[in-house]
Amino acid sequence: MDLTAYLRDIPDFPKPGILFKDISPLLADPAAFSQCIDQLAEHCTAYGPTAIVGIESRGFIFGAALAKTLGCGFVPIRKPGKLPAETISRDYQLEYGTDSLEMHKDAFKPGSQVIVLDDVLATGGTLEAAIGLCADGGAEVLAALCVIELDFLNGAKRLAPLNVPVVSLLHF
Repeated sequence: MDLTAYLRDIPDFPKPGILFKDISPLLADPAAFSQCIDQLAEHCTAYGPTAIVGIESRGFIFGAALAKTLGCGFVPIRKPGKLPAETISRDYQLEYGTDSLEMHKDAFKPGSQVIVLDDVLATGGTLEAAIGLCADGGAEVLAALCVIELDFLNGAKRLAPLNVPVVSLLHF
């Protein structure tokens, strides 16, 4: 199944000059969404993660479904002020600004091995911050997964020094 058929381009979102890859049609189609989760799971089975870490907000959708498929835990990474317990945080650069991510300080048990998941890899700032948060929280990051990678923004190159394999299902 060609998952690209279930994406749509939204020009000038979230600001002028950005061409946003909208996953809503993929999520709305049960067969396409199931196929996407199955493809992500294929990349995870060799690692045997104890948890999938999903980045707010679309990473939650894929991450929770993937964690259930793999039979492992799910850990959310959120924007500031959204988590109820003590958190750790990281600031990062977006392709169109700056932001911060937080995770519960006690999200991982000793020896946790995780895969970080987001919907889109653009410049790599979000994934870089999430991988750093996981390491700060005591987890070993086995890999980073994305549904979409915008190759022209060189996010994978930015992440290369972290020595974490990056796998994306779709490349633009």
